[in-house]
Amino acid sequence: MHTFPPLVGVIHLPALPGSPRNDLPVDDLARQAARDAAELARAGFDGIIVENFGDVPFYPGRVPHVTVAAMTACVRAVCDAVELPVGVNVLRNDGQAALAVAVASRASFIRVNVHSGVKVTDQGMVETQAHVLLRERAAFGAEHVALWCDVDVKHAAPLGERTLGDEAEDLVERELADVILVTGRGTGKSVDLEHLRAVRSLVHAPVYAASGVTPSALAATLRLCDGVIVGSAIRKDGRAGHPLAAERMREFVEAFRKARSDARAEGAPDGR
Repeated sequence: MHTFPPLVGVIHLPALPGSPRNDLPVDDLARQAARDAAELARAGFDGIIVENFGDVPFYPGRVPHVTVAAMTACVRAVCDAVELPVGVNVLRNDGQAALAVAVASRASFIRVNVHSGVKVTDQGMVETQAHVLLRERAAFGAEHVALWCDVDVKHAAPLGERTLGDEAEDLVERELADVILVTGRGTGKSVDLEHLRAVRSLVHAPVYAASGVTPSALAATLRLCDGVIVGSAIRKDGRAGHPLAAERMREFVEAFRKARSDARAEGAPDGR
């Protein structure tokens, strides 16, 4: 039985070796990731997810071996630095690489952006590899690594007509997702609360708001979901990819704890 951290902070890695903007060796990247993880833990976050945010432009599918190796070094450094659940997201959609990194680094969950169907994205067509990923997870004996999967993911549009509800239900019932993530239309863009409400009413799995949540939005958001993933709002100037900002992290954690307590008192979702 999986248990899930309700407040997850994102580590946005700078460009890794092999990426156009890379200017740091892996050792420096791993040390910085470990420092970021320690800051998130001190601020009171319940979990951390590490993503190769700086590797633009992203591959639509499988990433190079050097990316997997560098991600493993960074995620392992994070796992060694903190005693929190750690996740992996290999952008744009390499769930198999994320799973390999998780197994090698002791991470406990991965994020898969397109786990059901086909999306039209700035990388071109991106399609699910759920049939391969779930079989690899079983073959590795890694059922402890939970699958956190986006519905109607940001920076994408569906290919053909498919409702939010249909995709959410398929993610849980047919693609075997453990957690469903609802995002806005782009990085740092607010989640549509009606989307959260609709997904939460349809699926028997935890539902998280996974983009654009700010301290002022937490009260309304946590009435409709089980947790939050936050990246942009806890950084300098509220910008994705900028350094973590201690005051912003403290403010977010305090607002989250209060909003979650209030939501639980009102009988709102409390995880699964």
